[in-house]
Amino acid sequence: MKANNLLKDIEYHDTRPAIKVMLNTDFTKEIRILMRENHEMKEHKTPFPIVIQIIEGRIDFGVNGKRHDLSKGSIVALPGGVPHDLIAKEQSMIRLTLNKFDAEDRVSKVLDL
Repeated sequence: MKANNLLKDIEYHDTRPAIKVMLNTDFTKEIRILMRENHEMKEHKTPFPIVIQIIEGRIDFGVNGKRHDLSKGSIVALPGGVPHDLIAKEQSMIRLTLNKFDAEDRVSKVLDL
């Protein structure tokens, strides 16, 4: 068994989202993204499907040029290869589930776009 707690050791960064791998299992990678209001993750694509869950806060989630308002409790699944972006509308905590074969450092590289 592997375990962690999304609500522990929370540290928001001032200038960019804070990304931390919470669990690395045999089938997924669970990542916590902490975003202050107006933090942004520019448009990018993933090679594999992802699941995004809003734990706290609210984000503006763009998918293929359409905007979606996601708030606490929202959960969405997105196939691989679909362009998407995120803008925090308020301080937010996001759980990102990656496929085991996806690289978690790819998420950090999105911040450098």
